[in-house]
Amino acid sequence: MKTLFALILITFISVPAIAGETPAVGEPAPGFKLQDQNGEWHDLQDYRESWLAVYFYPKDQTPGCTTEACNFRDNIFAFRAIGAAVVGISLDDVESHKEFSDKYKLPFVILADEGGAVADAYGVLRDYKLIKIASRQSFLVNPEGVIVKHYEDVDPDTHTQEVLSDLETMIAESLR
Repeated sequence: MKTLFALILITFISVPAIAGETPAVGEPAPGFKLQDQNGEWHDLQDYRESWLAVYFYPKDQTPGCTTEACNFRDNIFAFRAIGAAVVGISLDDVESHKEFSDKYKLPFVILADEGGAVADAYGVLRDYKLIKIASRQSFLVNPEGVIVKHYEDVDPDTHTQEVLSDLETMIAESLR
């Protein structure tokens, strides 16, 4: 009986309920209005007329999330040089984002989606019953607000370079 209970408990905790449906490439990016690490509000409309990399991550101060954030930080001038912005989003609160941003000197916006509504709208919310997180996925949004690329399998070590390369190609193609 204990074995059956343990199996049920493990299944209940480890199998996430997956929230909303992920918007497809070619569809408008779901809007958002969230606070950043400094308590300032950001809206998807603020990024109209520029390319945008939106990356979702599970938790501030964790190894993979720190690696990914620091890689975006280390490449921020390359993103800015091609006219692209970077926005990170997790379910952590503003205070947690402030500590994370200050500790690693992150020069881009990280948004607090405390209720998970934005992660849900992008189809990346994972509910493990005891904790809700955003899965590590990213989206490229063009200047018209349309999703042009969705990254489902993200490697924190190499993701930033992949995003930057794809943006460079897409921007070059859009100028032809």
